[in-house]
Amino acid sequence: MYSDLLSALPEVFGLANFAAVVIGVIAGIVVGAMPGLSATMAISVLVPFTFGLEPLVALGLMAGIYNGAMYGGAIPAVLLRIPGTPAAVATTFDGYPMAQKGEGGFALQVAVVSSSIGGIASAFALMLLAPPLSKVTLLFGPSEVFWVAVFGLASIIFLLGGNPVKGLISACFGVFVSVVGSDPIYGNDRYTFGQLELLDGVNIVILLVGLYALPPVIDLLETPLKTDGVNSSKLGTEPIWRALPRMYRFWKTWIRSSIIGIWIGILPGAGGSMAAFMSYNEARRASKTPDTWGNGEPEGVAAAETANNADTASALIPALTLGIPGTAVAAVMLGGLLVHGLQPGPMLFRDNPDVVFGFMWQFLFGAILLVLLGGALATNSFARLLNLPRPLLGSVIIVLMLIGVYSIHGRMFDVYLMLGFGAIGWVMDKLKFPLPPVVLGLILGGFAEENLRLALRIGRGDWLVLFSNTTSLVLVALTIAVVVGPMIKRRFQAAKREEATS
Repeated sequence: MYSDLLSALPEVFGLANFAAVVIGVIAGIVVGAMPGLSATMAISVLVPFTFGLEPLVALGLMAGIYNGAMYGGAIPAVLLRIPGTPAAVATTFDGYPMAQKGEGGFALQVAVVSSSIGGIASAFALMLLAPPLSKVTLLFGPSEVFWVAVFGLASIIFLLGGNPVKGLISACFGVFVSVVGSDPIYGNDRYTFGQLELLDGVNIVILLVGLYALPPVIDLLETPLKTDGVNSSKLGTEPIWRALPRMYRFWKTWIRSSIIGIWIGILPGAGGSMAAFMSYNEARRASKTPDTWGNGEPEGVAAAETANNADTASALIPALTLGIPGTAVAAVMLGGLLVHGLQPGPMLFRDNPDVVFGFMWQFLFGAILLVLLGGALATNSFARLLNLPRPLLGSVIIVLMLIGVYSIHGRMFDVYLMLGFGAIGWVMDKLKFPLPPVVLGLILGGFAEENLRLALRIGRGDWLVLFSNTTSLVLVALTIAVVVGPMIKRRFQAAKREEATS
């Protein structure tokens, strides 16, 4: 089962593939260090520029950016009390008080070591759990694959949190976009409105850049950065190898937080923020001195940063094997796979084992490089990025977006379409509509339609073919549980609140 994993290792050590991970980690730290930017936005902007690259080079850049950005968010969290990424909120609780006491350098060193440990644990979880799960999913036929797609959509809609109705509307919008173009069987035009450019459907890169990259840039330009943060030039950082002996006492926190982060990463729709908060609370509860937490306790930084990095690779376990992304970044990465002709889901491990297993190794190396590159450069180099003017940064990102989208087919229609999706994404963000269901709807919509029609043709039009075996019935039951479970939970909580107030 793991022979393909070992055979993919030598290829990852190729110069281009390894350099891609290094560049990605550095770029990810830079992105994470800038408040308002995120790994999701960075990967969305990157995807159009990877068309001419080998799949492993492109995926290495994505893996590096993901690992780097999750740590980079700790830099403004410690120095400015502004989380660079949503998952770094819990890092501010003790990181910023440490910086105010003159221990900002040590706080960032704790963050980078903990981030690396969490990332390494997550990469090993991906390597150990994804291959056996892929063996099971390879046994699926068209009806089972259809239900997997439906289960994936239901999971991201009802487990993402917030309003399920808004999640359903977002998913339906993504499914609608997936059917634009020529019918794959009969060749009829569907929702092209006479535009020849839409005959091949909507390119997922255009959707990703519009939805995930443009709205954050607009917010970046709208909101000036005002802070009374710690001066990054006065951190007084000692070499990281001298700081390591002070961190050994965190080993229990690293293990506990890694397990929490991996588990949360596997759950669809949870994400690093939940993992960081849960890990922080559990570590504080287990501490012998809980009163010191919130006033500059380095173990609090270790707990938060370990957990929010432990969910990176583990979020790809359901994404790669079932096509169900656990986080928004995983959803964007699925789009990156599609760009290079790799269909996420049961067939990925059978048809492209060298690429998918190489991708796993790149996640592991990215986590290891994080402590080497971040520990050596972060506090005295990357921290100064906080002084860059926001208008300049936003303008550069917009130019890169326009160039990247135009380079896909060399036509302005794609640019206009991207701007249109960007406007839709900005409105959805303001109205609190979740964006991951849109991407998943686009990815799984055509996938589900193709397998549904194939299953019905095999069953000669009999809809009972979708319920003809145990696997399909189990998937149907899981889908119903995902839909009904949150409703029952909300009713139970409402009843409990009524009892408390009465």
